[in-house]
Formats: sequence, C-alpha cells, structure tokens
Amino acid sequence: MINIDQIRADTPAASRLAYLHNAGAALMPTPVVTAMKGHIDLESEIGGYAAADHESDRLEAVYGSVARLLNAAPDEIALMENATIAWQMAFYALPFRKGDRILTAEAEYAANYVAFLQAAKRTGAIIDVVPSDASGELDVHALERMIDERVKLIAITWVPTNGGLVNPAAAVGKIARAHGIPYLLDACQAVGQMEVDVEAVGCDMLSATGRKFLRGPRGTGFLYVRRPLLQQLEPPMIDHFAAPWVSRDAYQLRDDARRFETWENNYAARLGLGVAVDYALAIGLDPIEQRCRLLADRLRNGLAAIRGVTIRDLGRAPGAIISFTMDGYEAKAIVSSAAAAGITIGASDPASTRIDAEVRALPPVVRASPHYYNTEADIDRLIGHIGGLAPL
Repeated sequence: MINIDQIRADTPAASRLAYLHNAGAALMPTPVVTAMKGHIDLESEIGGYAAADHESDRLEAVYGSVARLLNAAPDEIALMENATIAWQMAFYALPFRKGDRILTAEAEYAANYVAFLQAAKRTGAIIDVVPSDASGELDVHALERMIDERVKLIAITWVPTNGGLVNPAAAVGKIARAHGIPYLLDACQAVGQMEVDVEAVGCDMLSATGRKFLRGPRGTGFLYVRRPLLQQLEPPMIDHFAAPWVSRDAYQLRDDARRFETWENNYAARLGLGVAVDYALAIGLDPIEQRCRLLADRLRNGLAAIRGVTIRDLGRAPGAIISFTMDGYEAKAIVSSAAAAGITIGASDPASTRIDAEVRALPPVVRASPHYYNTEADIDRLIGHIGGLAPL
C-alpha cells in the first residue's frame, strides 16, 4: 500500500544512510523542504509581511490539515514553536491549589515532570505516579483506584522517549471522561507513527511536534484543546493576537485555540509542517503504522538474537522505538560506531525518564527508531553492525 520507491525518491539521504533516528528528528521529504525554501525565497524578494499575506490561504490551511490528522476541528488547533511550549501553554493554564492531585505515569518525560514539580512548589499541588502493570504499561485499574475529588489533572506521555512502550491512552481517556477530569496527552512520539484520533482517545488536550515521525521541520509543534475546555482556559501568557486589546482597560481572549499563540511566527516552518501533515495523510496513517511495526519487530527480534544485547522495551505491543543495551559497550560508543558505518541511531539518558529509569535501574540506552521510508536492508544493516560488535 506504500510506494516505497517514490517515498525514498522524496528522501534523498535514505540512499546513502540507514537513517534510524526518527524518534529524534526524521528526514524531511523533499516537498516539505521545497515549501520552506520557496517561502524563504519569497520573503527575500518581497519581505516577510508581504510574503505572509501572499501565502495566507496556504498558511490558514495548515490548521485544517492538523485538524484532519487528529480528527479535530480547526478552531481546536494552535500552531506552536515546539511541542514543549504547546504542552506548557496547556498545563500552565490549569489552576491548581494546595492539595490538588496530578496523576501521571512512571515513564513520564522529564520536560513535563519538572513542570509538575514547579506547580507543586508554587501551589502545593501533589504529584502522584500511577504504577505500571506487569507489561510495563500504565496500570489502568490502579489509575481508577487512585481517582478522588482532589484529582484535577491526568497527564501522561503516550509513547515515552526511552523505548517502544505504547501506553493505553484511550483507556485512560475513558476514565478521565467518566470522572470529568482534564486529560493532557503528550503525543510527540505517536503523531506520524500511528493513527491519532482525539475523539477515540478521549483526551482534552494534546501536544505534539513536527520534527519526529511526522517528518516536519524543527521548530514546529501544535496543541489541540477540546472546545468545551478551551472556553474555560486562560493562557499563562498572552499578547494582542491571543487576546485583542479591545479598550484601554480590557482585552478579549480569542474564541478559538489560537488564544495560545502569539503574533510572530516562522511562516516558512509552518508551511513545511502543513506539507508534512498532508504528506502523511496522503500515504495513510494506518499503512504507516503497519509498516513501522513491521520494521520495528524485525529490528527488535534481530537485535534480541545477538549475544550480549538486552532489549529494554516494555508494553504488550511495542511501537517503532527500539531501546537496547549491549554488554561491554556504552550507549554513546555504539551510536558513534554506527555513525561511522553510515547508520544513524540515537541514545536516551536515564534523566529523560527518571522514574522509569530508577525503577528498572536503566543505564543510558541505545535508541533506534525506523520509519516507513526505511527498508528491510536498513534494518539488517544495523543488526549486522551490532552483531559485529558482539564478543565471539
């Protein structure tokens, strides 16, 4: 169902690299790069303001593209500089008081958890970590038991940064919805790798980036906020775009999710993001997810068969991030060795998911993340390289 030849033609670097670092920053397809360069050229010819006016329809269409990607409405979408700012704008808009509880998962990402800590320090809110079940996924039964009237937010990372775990986001959504608790979902590693339907998942807020599996440019991200909650939230920071100055002593927040945006933006990057979303939608997220899992399973199984390699992934149905360690080698050394052989992979430090790392006594792990534009030969190339490092 996927035209690999055409997709790889749109990804020139794939012909010389086994690029398996899509959980970090994926290779952008040529149409994304072309859109961005074209807008920069236009800005150089007629100026930034005129260029934005000239491309206003295409820029406006990006909201619709992201909305289709998420099964949301365009007015529920804000385009942001990155996923961290998207997440922060949602989180810091929520009011917390002393004794309020924030429920999160063991594999929560560091950027989010330090924000919980700051909110707890400022307000007296309490952070409660939901334990994992035997598979390593967030235990939804434990989550249900932890619900009381003091829980004011459930916030989890869907696909953690340090491995293949896919948390049960939709099951969490059912619990949150049943109890009327706001639900903030970090979908950075999910968007572009799998289907993301905010209605099916049941989240109230979702943040994501453009640079990972979505194959968009760095410096792009987006925020989804469900319309009924949107009207209750005032962003922690505003400008005259988010909230027009309607009289000397008053401002009025926009009615849509753009109340979380600011006036100045990188329009070339926004156009690139829109093209990346449209590119993924044209292929289809279901075929993308199937191929990602196929390649990930091949890599995971191949690495597991190598002497001295330990796969560190969790979950019943791991996604397209494979984390592993190898006896006698530090993660950074493996990454460097692979790079010298034309294979691009990454590493994940325990500090990025500290609670999970401490629970499992994880060292820095190697992280390989195939995508649909990779071939079986790319996968086997990494397996062969790691096998060559193994002791005889």
